Amino acid sequence: MPILPQEPDRYPENLLQSELAEQQSWWLLYTKSRQEKQLMRRLRELEVPHYGPQIEQRRRSPNGRVRTSYVPLFNNYVFLCGNDDARYQAVCTGCVQQVSEITDTGPLITDLTQISDLVDMHVPLSVEGRLVPGQQVRVKNGAFAGFEGVVLRRDQETRLLVSVRFMDQGVSVKLDDCQLEPLGAAPVEES
Repeated sequence: MPILPQEPDRYPENLLQSELAEQQSWWLLYTKSRQEKQLMRRLRELEVPHYGPQIEQRRRSPNGRVRTSYVPLFNNYVFLCGNDDARYQAVCTGCVQQVSEITDTGPLITDLTQISDLVDMHVPLSVEGRLVPGQQVRVKNGAFAGFEGVVLRRDQETRLLVSVRFMDQGVSVKLDDCQLEPLGAAPVEES
């Protein structure tokens, strides 16, 4: 049983597929510690469009019970879609420490849509704190066919990184090499 029920991670529900997402400015909100959900609650009350992806996290309590909680995928970050007034309303909630405008919104919407699709698939995701330069790839087959990202190699496994270019963060999912096809030239390693 969840500690708290899952809350919406975006407002409106179709934000990433709407014309609003393409027409409005986007802002990256850096929240005070552990204030992401509080900020999103207040933004929903104000009817300010936003997105803050959340994933299910299961842990065992000391007495052996499985506890389920819904945690932000990107700690301290929420994406806001709107004009200067929407940004001002977000800052006035008292949950925001810093605001950065995202000027190239096309790639952002693509990145957020891919991350939303991965979250909706309920696959295990790992947050990658810093982006490592690597081979750009597209998944050829399987449940992730069509997704594009950067390959990361760790401990004998291949992981596809779906990044949010504006945060220097992303999420990764484990895939087999045979599922990937390269896009463009491989990066040159420095010696």
